Amino acid sequence: MTAAVRHVRARLGERDAGMVTAFVVIFTLALLLMAGLVLDGGLALAARVRAIDDAQAGARAGAQAIDIPTYRATGQITLDPTQATADAQHYLAAAGNTGTVAVTGNQVTVTVTITQPTQILDLAGISHFTETGSGTATAEQANNQIGAGP
Repeated sequence: MTAAVRHVRARLGERDAGMVTAFVVIFTLALLLMAGLVLDGGLALAARVRAIDDAQAGARAGAQAIDIPTYRATGQITLDPTQATADAQHYLAAAGNTGTVAVTGNQVTVTVTITQPTQILDLAGISHFTETGSGTATAEQANNQIGAGP
């Protein structure tokens, strides 16, 4: 090998040395971003499911607040709005959440909002996801007749 060829190869090698490093850095950052999307995205989906579950369960708890004196006097199922709201809020507090409760007629609607902090995407400036779920339950009288057949 001549000195000129060695000189050209040495110069080319010096220029290419930084290209591999830049590629590795960019590729590593892309992998971290993808891992953040997978992990934090999964946590956000789990938070949404938890918000929906807690909202539905809170609505069911509120829909059990039947106004007993009215039921005994008339046989009609009606909710006690104050008690329904308190029961739903109590359920949410026991589950470790807060939310809004609306009682309309015999329906209780609960909306829960959960803030899910991120684990990896915080490095990219995304510190949390806010997930909301709602559920509605209606107080109804079951038509249970023991021994009744088709």
